[in-house]
Amino acid sequence: MSEASPRHSHPRHELAPLLNAPVRLSVVAALAPVDKAEFAFVRDLVEVSDSVLSKQVAALEEAGWVAVQKGRVARRPRTWLSLTAEGRTVYARHLDALRAIATG
Repeated sequence: MSEASPRHSHPRHELAPLLNAPVRLSVVAALAPVDKAEFAFVRDLVEVSDSVLSKQVAALEEAGWVAVQKGRVARRPRTWLSLTAEGRTVYARHLDALRAIATG
C-alpha cells in the first residue's frame, strides 16, 4: 500500500460483520421497507423456525439495530420487529459496500 492511499480504502471495511450471516441479513432486509412487521410474518418470509429467528433477532437487538415490541391482539400475544435508526444506517452502509465490491 502506498503512503498516499487511505488506510482502509477497500469497501469491505464498510461491511457490518453481524450482517454477514444470511439469516440476519435477510431479517434486516425484510424490515427495511416497513415501519414494523409481525414476528410470524418475518419468520415465514425468511423461511426459518421460531427459535432460529429469535436467536438472530436477539443478536440484532443487542447490537441496537432491531427493536422488539410485545403486545396483544384480541388476547393473543404478538411480537413486532422494527429496524432502529442505527439499524437502517448500518444496513444502507452494508448494501453500499456490497455494491461497491460487486462493481469493482
